[in-house]
Amino acid sequence: MELIADHISKRIKNKLILSDINLQLISGNIYGFVGRNGSGKTMLFRALSGLMKVDSGKIRLDGKRLRKDMDILPNLGIVLENAGLYPEFTGFDNLEIFAKINKKIGKNEIKEAIRRVGLDPEDKRSYRKYSLGMKQRIVLAQAIMEHPDILMLDEPTNALDEDGVNEIRQVILEEKERGALILVASHNKEDIRILADQVFYMEQGKLINKEEFM
Repeated sequence: MELIADHISKRIKNKLILSDINLQLISGNIYGFVGRNGSGKTMLFRALSGLMKVDSGKIRLDGKRLRKDMDILPNLGIVLENAGLYPEFTGFDNLEIFAKINKKIGKNEIKEAIRRVGLDPEDKRSYRKYSLGMKQRIVLAQAIMEHPDILMLDEPTNALDEDGVNEIRQVILEEKERGALILVASHNKEDIRILADQVFYMEQGKLINKEEFM
């Protein structure tokens, strides 16, 4: 699977937030995105996923054009800020609600995803009572539960302790071994060092350089 961004740009309120971005991303790899807050990483993920329309340029998945042949990337798992989970429901109930949209998986797959991120699928606490780390884990469980072809993870180890960080990194590496195309934005330099096959640096909406990350 190949995801291509061809000279994509986006302006919001006269501010250029993505500037002439070119990318070629291929399944089975983890791509790291590094940059300060406001550098454009999250906006790039929104654009590549189809959650945000670009002003110019093209985004193609295996030759099919986003916003023309499809509204959003198919079989996508994504972690962004403001997850949109229901605070009054349990983690399992939240994931079951989302699973019913695509009808790809059942209760067993949901429970497996929750266990993989280190949570108990039988936990009866509501999402609002979760710690920040637990909320981060359940959002990742939602992203991986349908075995997506593409994963976009914005700060996936945020709010986790050392053990949690290691657990989530292992899950991400397992998804790579499964053959997923993975994008990771992180302020944690160790995340990028351990996970990324290739790193892209962003500044003021631009890719300023790229290099193989050893």
